Amino acid sequence: MSSSPGPTADVSVRVAWADDAPAIAELQLRTWRETYAGVLPADALPGPDQVEAAAAAWRASLAAPKDARNRVLVALERNRVVGFAITTPASDPDCDPVADAELRELAVDPGERGRGHGSRLLQAAVDTMQADRFTRAVTWSIATDDALRGFLTEAGWAPDTAHRELDLDGEGTTRVKQVRLHTALS
Repeated sequence: MSSSPGPTADVSVRVAWADDAPAIAELQLRTWRETYAGVLPADALPGPDQVEAAAAAWRASLAAPKDARNRVLVALERNRVVGFAITTPASDPDCDPVADAELRELAVDPGERGRGHGSRLLQAAVDTMQADRFTRAVTWSIATDDALRGFLTEAGWAPDTAHRELDLDGEGTTRVKQVRLHTALS
């Protein structure tokens, strides 16, 4: 007696299209509000009224990337964007933009976490960076973001001792400490 397999989720990861810009913008601003809630003052967090401007910037970026190796991937549940990742050549002074990639951002909708979207997105980002012939990847994480660092560490990333402090308001009152993680891609 054969049993039929259980229901499978309709999930995937693909390269982002310009039509994805509004969904990516809304997701990005929502995740930023959560990620930076304990780090930035409330009035410094992006509001829902900024989605339209962010979507326009995303649409322009997706339509004409500045470098052919700038990639945006989206995680989908059915046809709904539930996460995205940005990969680019690394721009840190101690990195080689030919050999080193940067995972610029990895975001999963807070309500969709724990369902495998982040793992699929991270694997697709690594595959993309390898296809672009990068041999190492780096990413920056807020020093207090234990969840992201734990997720990346479990996936084989490790701190590389680089750290920085960002001055987000240009006046020194809103500073964010970050640590860099890295992984070999070959």
